[in-house]
This record gives sequence, C-alpha cells and structure tokens, in this order.
Amino acid sequence: MATPAPAPPPAPLVVELEGVLMRTDTLHEGLVRLLKRRPHLMPRALGWRLRGEAVLRAELARHVELDVSRLPYDEALVSRLTEAKAQGRRLVLATRADRRVAEAVAAHLGLFDQVLASDGERLLSGAHRVARLREAVGEAHEEARPLAQARPRALLKALRVHQWAKNVLVFVPLMAAHKLTQAPLLVHALLAFLAFSLCASSVYVLNDLLDLDADRRHPTKRRRPFAAGDLSLGAGPWLGLGLLGTGVAVALLVPREFLALLGTYYAITLAYSFYLKQVVMMDVLVLAGLYTVRIFGGALAVGVPTSSWLLTFSMFLFLSLALVKRLSEVRRLRLANETAAPGRGYMASDYEQLSSLGVASGYLAVLVLALYITSKEVTVLYHHPERLWLLCPLMMYWVGRVWLLAHRGEVNEDPLVFALRDKVSYAVGGIAAAVLLIAS
Repeated sequence: MATPAPAPPPAPLVVELEGVLMRTDTLHEGLVRLLKRRPHLMPRALGWRLRGEAVLRAELARHVELDVSRLPYDEALVSRLTEAKAQGRRLVLATRADRRVAEAVAAHLGLFDQVLASDGERLLSGAHRVARLREAVGEAHEEARPLAQARPRALLKALRVHQWAKNVLVFVPLMAAHKLTQAPLLVHALLAFLAFSLCASSVYVLNDLLDLDADRRHPTKRRRPFAAGDLSLGAGPWLGLGLLGTGVAVALLVPREFLALLGTYYAITLAYSFYLKQVVMMDVLVLAGLYTVRIFGGALAVGVPTSSWLLTFSMFLFLSLALVKRLSEVRRLRLANETAAPGRGYMASDYEQLSSLGVASGYLAVLVLALYITSKEVTVLYHHPERLWLLCPLMMYWVGRVWLLAHRGEVNEDPLVFALRDKVSYAVGGIAAAVLLIAS
C-alpha cells in the first residue's frame, strides 16, 4: 500500500508593518520625533525627501530612535500571528519602513522568520515588493490583514472639546461688569469663546504629536488618539493648522486688540508645548497665566476694562489648580515606585512641597477676594456688598476640599475634568451665583 504524500507546508504569511501590524506610520513617527528632539534638522529632512522616500526613512532612522516597545500594535493581529507561529507557519515582515526600524520591531515581537524592508536606496513598494516576495517566499503566500476597527470619536477626542469649558472665563469680565444681558457684547464674548476654543484645540493636537513617547508611557494618556494610533500622525499638522486658521478667522470679527492677545496666547502655548512644560514651576506659572489671559481676552473682546482684583484673584486660584494637576502626577509616580515624570521636571520627592505651595496659593486667592469685598469698587457694582462675605467660606471650603481629595487620589489629573463631574462643585457654584444675585 502506497504511503500517502506528506501535506505541503502552509504558505508563508506576509505581514505589512504600517497600517496592518501597527496603527501608525513609522515615517510620520520619525518626523514628529525629529521636530521634537532635533528641530534644527527639519530643513535637511526636505533635502532627504527630494532624494527619495527610502533616503528620508533611512536618515530618520539614523537620527532619531523609535521606542518600538511602545508603538500602537494591533493586539488582535499579534495574537493571530502568535497562533500561526505556534502552528509552524512561516511569518515574513514585508514593509516600506526602513530596515533598522523593521528589524527592531521583529526583534521586539519575536515572531518573524524573515524581514523585507527598505534599505536606504530602494523603497520596498510596488514592483520591488513583488519581486522581493517572489525571491523570498515564492509565488504562493498569504498576506495578513488587520481586524477592522472603527474609531468615529477619535477626532473629537483629539480636539479635547471638554477642555473648551476653560474658555468660559472670557465671559467673566462681562459678568463682573453686570453687562451680561447686553446682546452685542454677549455676541462678541461668544466669538471670543469660539476663537479661544479652536486655537486651544490646535495646540492640543500639536502637543499630542510632540508628546507621543511620554503619552505612550502614561497609564491613561496612552489612549489619546495619536498615541493609540486612532488618528494618523500625517493628518495631525493639517488638522492643527485648520483649527488655527478658523480660530483666527473668528477672531477677526471682534476688536483687533483681541486678535493680538490671541496671537500672544498661541505663542505662549507653543513655547509651553516645546519647552516650558519641562521646567519646574515655570510650567504651572504659565498654566495659571494662560487662564488669566482668557479673562483679559474676554475684556478686550467686549471692551470692558478688567479689574486688577480679578486678575490677581485668578492668578492665585489657577496657580493652585495647576499645582493640583502636578500633584496628581507626582502621586502616581510614588504609587508606581518611579523617581521622575517623563517629559517633566518633577520628582516623586516633590509631593509635600507641591502640596504646600498649592494650598497656600488657593487660600491667597480667598484673601484677595476678601480684600476686594472691602474695596471701594464693590460699592459701585453691588447694593449689598456685605453679603459677598458669604463667598469667602464657600471658596475656603471648595479649595480645601479639592486639595484634600487630591491627597486621597480622587482628583483627576486635570482639576477641570474633576470639577465638571463633581456634584459638590456644581452646588458650590450655584450657591455662589445666588450670593452674587442677592448682593446686587
């Protein structure tokens, strides 16, 4: 009886790296890191591109290093490949990425028998890809495809629309001057709100592009759309520029002084994204200043002079909230037994000092409020200024509670997000509004 012929080995499984095995493009990853770490080389990147995409990819791989362990892999596909490998399937990584990057990924995953990639002279794409595959695995092979993944909310998440709540501060000068019911001024304030919101989202997009590595090492920020691969890095710059252009167009509808201040706000936020957020204490001072700039911008948009009391109060209060944000990050470091925050200048040992500075700043804001209540300016705006004293214990309670909960780890890293979800904060805000009403 004839011995049955052995079954032929399964066809090799060929996997593309970019857009299949991982939800990102290593070319864009390299460009973002070049802009972040070695911005002086960006003009040279144009010359590399003119010599061909393979040259550009090779030069980026030479000048900046990708942390391949943190890239956004399709975990479902990785699991399928692991099963195929266990069944004796030959796996081939074929990609237009540079060889150094492809081999680093292959070494990290430990799945592939062979790597076909661009070599700095020729790009592995089109006819070159077909020829290399025939040479390496023959005519019969199968190409892996990723599982379909829909992310319709990724765009809104990248814009951080919930952060637009910060821009409500542009209405504060109008409220403080008791002119909130004047329709033309209210329209200007709404336009200022929209302009600030669009420009802020533009900065958030740029910031997320520059912070890819730090975000991917963070337990929650790694879910941000660019870090997770839910949005293309290549679309990021165009999205940021589009938001900025739309914000400037809206700003042209209000007094020109507002446009100048909006430009100053954008320049400061860019400086913060590139460098200032890495400087201890400077980062929180800048954050507090940006809150105050929003108030000043609202005053310019509606033509209402700002009170030095209001600006001083906001500086101390928002410095306290910025320190809450840093305290929560440092607390996470302690719990994870880490020493320093990646991309920041803070150490786990700074916990107590940050707490002292933040609580002191919060209660200094209450002191400024108390001094304002005793000033002559109050009698012009309020018929019963003595009733405003009720605001002081309200503020003392809210500031103290926020810091107590921050120590317990119950405050989100962004105190604004905490306040928007906190019923007690809404109650305190409602009572404060009632006090202002009965004092008018």
